[in-house]
Amino acid sequence: MIKVSQLSKRIGEVQALNDLSFEAFDGEITGLLGPNGAGKTTCLRTIFGLLKPDQGVAEIDGFDVAKDPVKAKQQLGLFPDPFGLYERLTPREYISYFAELNGLSRSDAKAAAASVMSKLHMEDISDRRCKGFSQGQRMKTALAQAIVHEPTNIILDEPTRGLDVMSTRVLRDLLKNLKDAGHCVLFSSHVMQEVAALCDRVIVMAEGRVLAIGSPQQLCQQTGKDSLEDAFIALIGTDEGIAA
Repeated sequence: MIKVSQLSKRIGEVQALNDLSFEAFDGEITGLLGPNGAGKTTCLRTIFGLLKPDQGVAEIDGFDVAKDPVKAKQQLGLFPDPFGLYERLTPREYISYFAELNGLSRSDAKAAAASVMSKLHMEDISDRRCKGFSQGQRMKTALAQAIVHEPTNIILDEPTRGLDVMSTRVLRDLLKNLKDAGHCVLFSSHVMQEVAALCDRVIVMAEGRVLAIGSPQQLCQQTGKDSLEDAFIALIGTDEGIAA
């Protein structure tokens, strides 16, 4: 479970987060939905401990990210940019390396890497260098790195950005499998169809604040709209968010 309470963060002249509070639960996919500049990425970076909030608390399974960062991060997997892989390494080497960074011994890291690659059906690429991988192969390797240490929580920042249609479908199926296994999945997006198709709960953000929380259906009912896109526009009060 991920919980943020009254997070505020100012970056330069911009109030990126403004008294932000919400919860993301185990066994659910929660989406952060908002236009560019809404604070989605800042929020996720603060949860992961890459940014320090000016005030407020971020907790991972009850561990305060600021006060107990090691234990908090051990409960958290971060899906990186699939295009940022270390291309000279094989998936086995890459995934094992990150397993050790998350506290596993070398032998346990190798076993964990083999297990997660098996779950993601990566046996055919496990010992090939990542250079030259397709989008789908990169995406699987990046996701395997995020979950190799079996965290209960997974964070993804616009995970389908740059992926082709087939890779996007594979990623969606993998996220649903993580949800079914009881994980808490939190991701940011501004793609309405993606959020509507995947999310159990949606947190609509603008200017660093929460505007509404609910399932896609609840948000449509709340605004009297037939689609999540129309509900989103009604909530943020402008049509600028469509292209954001």
